[in-house]
Amino acid sequence: MKKRIVVAVDAMGGDHSPGVEAEGAVAAARQWGIPIVLVGDSERIGEELEKHSVEGLDIAVRHASEVVGMHDSPSDALRKKKDSSIRVAFDLVRNGEAHAVVSAGNSGATMAAGMFVLGRIKGVDRPAIATIMPNLKDNTLVLDVGGNVDCKPQHLAQFALMGEVYARNVLGKAAPRVGLLSNGEEESKGNELTREAHRVLKDSTVSYAGYVEGRDVFNGKVDVVVCDGFVGNVVLKISEGLADAIGTMLRREIGGRFLAKIGYFLARPAFKAFKKKLDYAEYGGAPLLGIKGTGVICHGGSSCKAIKNAIFQAREYVAKEVNERLVDQLRKGPPVEEGGPGEPGTGCGETKQGGASG
Repeated sequence: MKKRIVVAVDAMGGDHSPGVEAEGAVAAARQWGIPIVLVGDSERIGEELEKHSVEGLDIAVRHASEVVGMHDSPSDALRKKKDSSIRVAFDLVRNGEAHAVVSAGNSGATMAAGMFVLGRIKGVDRPAIATIMPNLKDNTLVLDVGGNVDCKPQHLAQFALMGEVYARNVLGKAAPRVGLLSNGEEESKGNELTREAHRVLKDSTVSYAGYVEGRDVFNGKVDVVVCDGFVGNVVLKISEGLADAIGTMLRREIGGRFLAKIGYFLARPAFKAFKKKLDYAEYGGAPLLGIKGTGVICHGGSSCKAIKNAIFQAREYVAKEVNERLVDQLRKGPPVEEGGPGEPGTGCGETKQGGASG
């Protein structure tokens, strides 16, 4: 019998909460039949759900009286806001009422709550935030992108193993290759951290391809790129900014020239496909790898489509038993110190008035 996988959604943490969370949940429940628990201010969530046709959908609401803001300290949030929506969502997983958490809230607080409430997988010193980026072939998994600013070599080795397991089991890559981000491909490059991590990875069970450069994130040379959270977050933000800048520059060039407008009209399908490939909402969110459970962290400004696809992504993580496979790999993985998403949909449900939204 197929396992019923329930996803708890922190409905209060994002920039546009709880509207996009409610709409994304309705769309995910309608398209894939995923059971969902929306966590947060029950009155406000109820008001948002009333805007949609939810009859027959497996959506529940769990009240939480507090919200963790984007500028709240993760440690303070854990200590002082024990009834926050993100804490209650992870409590549902710990208590067996849900199997995964999706949040567009404070990423530091989400990571801290996941570690505190669920704990870490044995053999993982620090969980990592991974993100999917498009490349010339399909996509590249990059980690860590912000969870751990200061890392040790064994942390990068653990990130490599976790990334390889995720790429194989969720992204469907039969033999994922892992690269270590550096300032050159030569073994003499890098800093003390990357040189020692390079040595560890060469002796590990990971399918390690050696050093890679920033351009290799997008050319498809490897399937997984590993770095510390400081570097990874810079890579992520530059990539987001570049994608936005390219879109803006194209619109300006097309808008100012008559022949360019004609060319755009003829090439519109290609432009739409290009935009879809660069749209972070298509990939859902960033999985939090290394905790004893499943957490997916979304962009604070996520749309309902991003929330919907993150819910699907969380369901797939559980269904494909990524944590179980990770535990198995860690038993024979690199030395450590003890301590596709399918075919996402494009719409975000229908309102009671019948109009498409999102």
